[in-house]
Amino acid sequence: MGKPPLIEEFISLDEQLQPNGFDLTLRDVQSMTSAGSMGDGPDQRELAGTEPARFGPDGWVDLQPGPYLLTFNEIINLPLDLTALGFPRSSLLRSGVSIHTAVGDAGYRGRPQALMVVHNPAGYRVRRNARLWQLVFFQLARPVSQGYQGRFLGENL
Repeated sequence: MGKPPLIEEFISLDEQLQPNGFDLTLRDVQSMTSAGSMGDGPDQRELAGTEPARFGPDGWVDLQPGPYLLTFNEIINLPLDLTALGFPRSSLLRSGVSIHTAVGDAGYRGRPQALMVVHNPAGYRVRRNARLWQLVFFQLARPVSQGYQGRFLGENL
């Protein structure tokens, strides 16, 4: 195993390791409470405000249609010769739920987040620690000279 390992704080290697990737599990769900903004420079970017969704004592949360910010349990440590792309598990798609994400840049370290959108007019129910998102890793032709240095380096640790 590498130092640091590619993935830390997973729940079950047997269940999460897939033939073509690794399933990440749900830690937290937040609903959007305000607008965000994107200008032409890093100082002109503001993230939307959020508030935590409340899980019941049984670990479930009922979500109405709309966007939600997900935080995953696992910590990702991408070396300089790997990138990662995330995809929703097919059960979500078949229930009218999508997950959107950005590229995992080489050198990224953190507990990733993604945008989940409940399109189903009846809503969706999800449980804490559910496997929602499959991360697929791609070997780069050669390592980058400098890894990710953006504002999300070390996020949610």
